[in-house]
Amino acid sequence: MKAQCAIIGGSGLEEFESGKLVEKVDIPTPFGMPSDIITLVDIDGVVTAFLPRHGKGHRILPQEVPSQANIWALKSLGVETILSVSAVGSLHEDYKPGDFVVCDSIIDRTHGRAKSFFGNGVVGHVGFANAFCPEVNKALLEVLKGQKEPFHDRGTILCMQGPAFSTQAESFLYKEWGAHIIGMTVLPEAQLAREAEICYANIGIVTDYDCWKEQEDDVTVEMVIKMMQQKIAAIKSMIPAFTKGMNKLGNCACRHAAESALMTDPSLIPYELKRKLHLLYAKYWRA
Repeated sequence: MKAQCAIIGGSGLEEFESGKLVEKVDIPTPFGMPSDIITLVDIDGVVTAFLPRHGKGHRILPQEVPSQANIWALKSLGVETILSVSAVGSLHEDYKPGDFVVCDSIIDRTHGRAKSFFGNGVVGHVGFANAFCPEVNKALLEVLKGQKEPFHDRGTILCMQGPAFSTQAESFLYKEWGAHIIGMTVLPEAQLAREAEICYANIGIVTDYDCWKEQEDDVTVEMVIKMMQQKIAAIKSMIPAFTKGMNKLGNCACRHAAESALMTDPSLIPYELKRKLHLLYAKYWRA
């Protein structure tokens, strides 16, 4: 069974009940197993793949998320568009707990994560200036404008390593850098999606003020869970409209991101590596 789009659920969005259940699939990949079984649901005629990023029961740390396997598995299902949902802290006075943020840029502070499908014998460099798909963002904003939920139409998310929350000094530093929100999971997801030529967008749900705001309590797990429980119903209610909007996208530039990215002579790429990446790049090796 094929899916047109996918939702990667973060903290608080581990189950998805909307739509008609089509199938549950467990997909082995050349990069290991995905975070969990992928649920395919028909939402008003749009087959959507749902994948809980941290696994059901929230058992996978941010730096342990098998993002390569997750993205490869979704690509194998035919997914062309991914909506990521994640809990984030605010680094800006105007980005209040309970607000939604449609992210438009990223600052990377992660390390030790498998960030690329390239390497080990194949060199490629995709464009990543617009880290989140502008076309998907437009579709999401059209839906949010018709809701009563507070939202921001842009925001730079700083992706930190975790699993500990920021120190106060780090929180002030990230504010000075101009980041609006902070989270632990959009990378390497966003970059891998671009390399896989999948449109990718992220809606951040602000749960706290990190630890920079003296009048507010420092972020805790309890604080994150409480706010996510309050807002997740709103996200779920909007998912049918989100999937409908995402399914209407045309021939977005994200879907050709690797066309001029590959630098290695195909004849020199090891056979096993070619097999591993066949799903992603065979169309360019044959050209």
